[in-house]
Amino acid sequence: MSPIIFRVALVLTLMFTTLAEADTSILSLESIQWGKPGGGEGFPVGVQTQLIETDDATFGISYYARFPAGSHFDLHWHSFDEFATVLQGEVILQLNGESLKLGAGGYVRIPGRAAHYWDVPNESGAEQDVILLVRRAGPADFHFVK
Repeated sequence: MSPIIFRVALVLTLMFTTLAEADTSILSLESIQWGKPGGGEGFPVGVQTQLIETDDATFGISYYARFPAGSHFDLHWHSFDEFATVLQGEVILQLNGESLKLGAGGYVRIPGRAAHYWDVPNESGAEQDVILLVRRAGPADFHFVK
């Protein structure tokens, strides 16, 4: 395993707050127990997450992610498909040379190995964080493009 992939895996492990194992997971936005703010080295500064569950067959994870208003997630790709739904706020996704603006209720499937980045606008000064519900088709990994 390369040092960069190992470091990213370690960061992800430390970033995520794990829910107790249960047969059923029921959460609401009000009940999320956000992890400590993290980020840097390509990740949005101030990002917070809450792990929902890990699929036993694929090792793909489902989680909530909160990105602060005005934050940026550097250009990167994942080995497996990523599925994201915007629950709150607005995000601009750059994917395959196209800029997509997604608001609450917006959904995107990002194919594995597709380079993309996220921006959370703060044009109005309203400083609204974005909250995403994310699912991975396989183990989470981040490969930053330089």
